[in-house]
Amino acid sequence: MKAKNYRSIERPYTRVDYIHGAPQPRLAKYDYGVWRGDYQYRIRLVADESVQIRDSALDAARVAAGKTLSQKISDNFYLVVKAHPHHVLRENKMIFGAHADRLQEGMSRAFGRPVGRAARVEKGEDVLELYVYGKDLELAKVASKIAASKLPKSYELVIEPLVSEKVQSQAES
Repeated sequence: MKAKNYRSIERPYTRVDYIHGAPQPRLAKYDYGVWRGDYQYRIRLVADESVQIRDSALDAARVAAGKTLSQKISDNFYLVVKAHPHHVLRENKMIFGAHADRLQEGMSRAFGRPVGRAARVEKGEDVLELYVYGKDLELAKVASKIAASKLPKSYELVIEPLVSEKVQSQAES
């Protein structure tokens, strides 16, 4: 099985009530770090193309970015995975080689069995969000690039300064 088989967007297959044996998502947690209301920057990892991202790739990106940040700045960040793996992937397994004649059915009954899950991400949609303080911005960029390297296709970093309510009320006065 090659990863390129599941990159392109296909018809969604999400009705788990009707799918017998649908695997659980391998994504352990959707957030990492400690939420505080006074973060100064939000870094978004935005998809450049429409793509399907497997749940294991999302988890690898979350762990890689979280580990990079937690080693350097302990818990002064908050990372959120915005893409959710709802789409169930199917595979028509075919066994090749000696004595496999009776196990193959070719293209008859080729609907396939559930083998994993993927998140369907459209162009311009957020995959990860990372909240940090100003002094940790460069490290957060590096961690986001490491996370993007774990995912298929290409992504853009969008850095947005966050204005806290205290600063905003002082500006209005």
